Amino acid sequence: MRLTLMAVMIAALPTLAAAAEPPRPVVVELFTSQGCSSCPPADRILSELARSRADVLVLAFHVTYWNRLGWPDPYSFEAATNRQREYRSISGIGSIYTPQAVVDGTHDVVGSDGAGLRKAIAAAAASAVTVPMAASRTAEGLTITVGAGKGKGRILLVGYDRERRTQVPRGENAGVTLVESNIVRSLVAAGAWQGAATELRLAVPEGETHAVLLQAPDGSIIGAARVAG
Repeated sequence: MRLTLMAVMIAALPTLAAAAEPPRPVVVELFTSQGCSSCPPADRILSELARSRADVLVLAFHVTYWNRLGWPDPYSFEAATNRQREYRSISGIGSIYTPQAVVDGTHDVVGSDGAGLRKAIAAAAASAVTVPMAASRTAEGLTITVGAGKGKGRILLVGYDRERRTQVPRGENAGVTLVESNIVRSLVAAGAWQGAATELRLAVPEGETHAVLLQAPDGSIIGAARVAG
């Protein structure tokens, strides 16, 4: 009897392991700027989440529209600004501002409101739609796989630097040394997903490390994965 029970338990291990896999991370996109005096508190909250929450994928998009006001943010790029503007049209988010956090593509929170941000993350985790995704890095580049599911979306490849320290000499944060995490350096539209299992092989874009997102037409994030390797 003991041998039979042990055999059943061993046979069940793969199923139990699959059931124990963590859910995909909730995605928090912070739209920020080194020229914005109200942004450093939001940057610190983002850094804390990056260090302490494996269930949250945080991405800091540095926008360009503060650059003309005393300090050109060295990490700002137009794709970051365009992404924030796009959220206003596809997700029904009202005005755009800094620091603005968008949680899973649908929840709009002031980035420096730590309690509000954590509440939005919890709400997103409770209602998250998950299409299975995985991504790995090899000598040849990146391999992205997206599982089968309902709906459609676009596959986005994000490159980001884990941490950067900047001494700001001018603008609203003059004299301040900023320590910022998960700074987005590239955003690549990798392909379309129509509900069928999909595999992509891509060159490695700018950024120390990478993640992939699957975004539905209404802006909601329905899949996300960090690149392994």
